Amino acid sequence: MSFLQKTMKGAKIGHFKNTENCPCVAMPLPSEVCISMSQHMGPPCKPTVAKGDTVKVGTVVGDSDAFLSAPIHSSVSGTVKDVTEIVTANGARSQVVIIATDGEQTVDESVKPPVVTNHPEFVKAIRASGLVGLGGAGFPTHIKLNPRNLSEVDTLVVNAAECEPYITSDYRTIIERPQDVMDGIAAIKEYLAITQVKIGIENNKPQAIELLRRMTANDSSIEVVSLPSIYPKGAEKVTIFETTGRVVKEGQLPADVGVVLNNITSTAFIGQYMRTGMPLVTKCLTVDGGAIAEPKNVIAPIGTHYSDVIAFCGGYKVPAKKLIMGGPMMGILVFDDTYPVLKNNNALLAFDESQTVVYPEHPCIRCGRCMHACPYQLMPRQIELAAESQDIDKLQRLKVMLCMECGSCSYVCPAKRNLTFSNKMAKQQVRAATAKK
Repeated sequence: MSFLQKTMKGAKIGHFKNTENCPCVAMPLPSEVCISMSQHMGPPCKPTVAKGDTVKVGTVVGDSDAFLSAPIHSSVSGTVKDVTEIVTANGARSQVVIIATDGEQTVDESVKPPVVTNHPEFVKAIRASGLVGLGGAGFPTHIKLNPRNLSEVDTLVVNAAECEPYITSDYRTIIERPQDVMDGIAAIKEYLAITQVKIGIENNKPQAIELLRRMTANDSSIEVVSLPSIYPKGAEKVTIFETTGRVVKEGQLPADVGVVLNNITSTAFIGQYMRTGMPLVTKCLTVDGGAIAEPKNVIAPIGTHYSDVIAFCGGYKVPAKKLIMGGPMMGILVFDDTYPVLKNNNALLAFDESQTVVYPEHPCIRCGRCMHACPYQLMPRQIELAAESQDIDKLQRLKVMLCMECGSCSYVCPAKRNLTFSNKMAKQQVRAATAKK
């Protein structure tokens, strides 16, 4: 496998940015919110409130002592109706805090701009904000901003690629909140002693590129990098390579190559939080798909039921055959529209019957398209065969753990083989074998 190519490969897909000119609009306050305690990578939070408690906007309703965690705040003012459990999109169970809104949106007294003068205080403030990666991964941001080798980190990469089809919420953040983006970059630069910034954005967003270049014209330390519009340019390792030329190898973190990577909306939130002190309590998500009557970008309180979000978008114009949290390539299917909005939820897609056709698999014709589409030049068909025979040594030689499950191999396969799913199962085999050892 070689990373010496000028630009990483990928799949040429339809982007369907139908809502790119739809400003983000705040939906009416729902009658209740259902706030999950599982909204980040790592152990879930534990509820810090009980049934009958009164909460305000910004009140902490969940927290954890675990290293890989971030606090969770109420997005509304009202009364806790219940603390119960729901089944999550991946089939696990999660505690939730259900809050009946009072319509007042009274802000908690603790909400105030943080006082920050150094890096430890900055990290502490970002943790208190509840920020996690808003591009979909949900990694607690304060951990990302506190690398063990801080003195070796010299570059901030801001991921504005937004390569998934349909999603335009990051694009709208750039267009509508450019100063928040600049303020967030300035804060990260100051407190991490960053010397250069690369903003990576796909070239199918010329207005955003022009705006960002105009905003950064007087700062030579910031470069807006126009990326080829080939999926998946927004993947962590891909974005870092495309903007800096640095290779994050298997098992490495961005900080190991001197980089901190942050999503553009996460960066804008930091700028806003440093000014207002309001924690992460709302999320802008793109609502689209053939079953949605009025596609738009919606600002929703975290914990809002999808049914309320869809009702704000005119409801269903035809029955929805699939509901996807995120984009169609790497998003997660949800079982019904009672599921709540999460922090890292950047889209809700409701696809109609014509968009959900499942084609039968056929034998591999050895065309090699899957390998040529893979950004990391993996060999998906060989991985599939090794997984079928449970050959763990071969799976490791084939670097299966490097797979990010982007879906490019499945997308380009003329035999319609579900190679991404095979890769996912293969990675589970390797993890199980490693744990057994």
